[in-house]
Amino acid sequence: MTSAVSVGAFDGLHLGHRQILSRTIARARERAGRSVVVSFDPHPDLVLAKSFQAVAPLSPLPEKRERLAVLGVDELRVLPFTRELASLEPEEFVERHLVRPHALHALVVGVNFALGRGRSGNVPRLREIGRRLGFEVETVPLLEIGGDPVTSTRIRGALVRGRVDEAARLLGRWYALGGAVVTGDAIGRTLGVPTANLRLHDEKFLPADGIYAVWARIGSESVRRPGAMSIGVRPTFGGQERTLEVHLIDWSGDLLGADLEVELVDWIRPELRFESAEALSVAMREDLAEARRRLAAAPAEVPQAG
Repeated sequence: MTSAVSVGAFDGLHLGHRQILSRTIARARERAGRSVVVSFDPHPDLVLAKSFQAVAPLSPLPEKRERLAVLGVDELRVLPFTRELASLEPEEFVERHLVRPHALHALVVGVNFALGRGRSGNVPRLREIGRRLGFEVETVPLLEIGGDPVTSTRIRGALVRGRVDEAARLLGRWYALGGAVVTGDAIGRTLGVPTANLRLHDEKFLPADGIYAVWARIGSESVRRPGAMSIGVRPTFGGQERTLEVHLIDWSGDLLGADLEVELVDWIRPELRFESAEALSVAMREDLAEARRRLAAAPAEVPQAG
């Protein structure tokens, strides 16, 4: 059985990535073959760029695997990214990692894609290799939304500013954080607004500190519950460590030990230091009222571009 393959980091699996994946799946079905994504861990930038600061992924590997399966990709193959891998000539990379293991008949990539030593394996060179080894190369145009390309870097920039609504438009879904509810300091409970402390299952890029209107799912439940989420260091209490705290609106019960997926819908305000616990308590209640209003006005799903 032959395969249609796409290669890349695919961090975020945003709408631009999904255009490439859609064509990969279509090319696989033309031959009754398999659709394969070849990706890398760690991210190539972490290995190759000397000045690159370690940045948590938008989609950790378990999430990437799950989302690719939902999109209809048959197989995710993860290559350990090393300098040795990066130094391979394009011909050697293609033959060793694409043609031999996957019986490649179509390679689907973005128009600016390149692989191999010094990114010398650009589209024209890949087409030459394909003619020799018996596969076609299809390019997918760069997706633009709002006049600018959809990229993982652009999504990170939106999240750094707290613009989770903008990030959602580029992702085609709400940006989500998933983890387990762990024991906290019970500060929220003492203020009359109990919160669940979230410990992420996997390291993931966090948006700006602040208060967000969110949808939350408990465990395997299909229902989404309205809530508010705080990301920050709790400056009113002299905190130093970043925490993730979620309050579910109109819900009561014990969440300790439960899995929680939180979709960030809208940014309400930055994290602030209050002069007293009482002032913070008042602000938290105002935040919940505002979260309720924002969620009532938000669409049930992220509107798709185009």
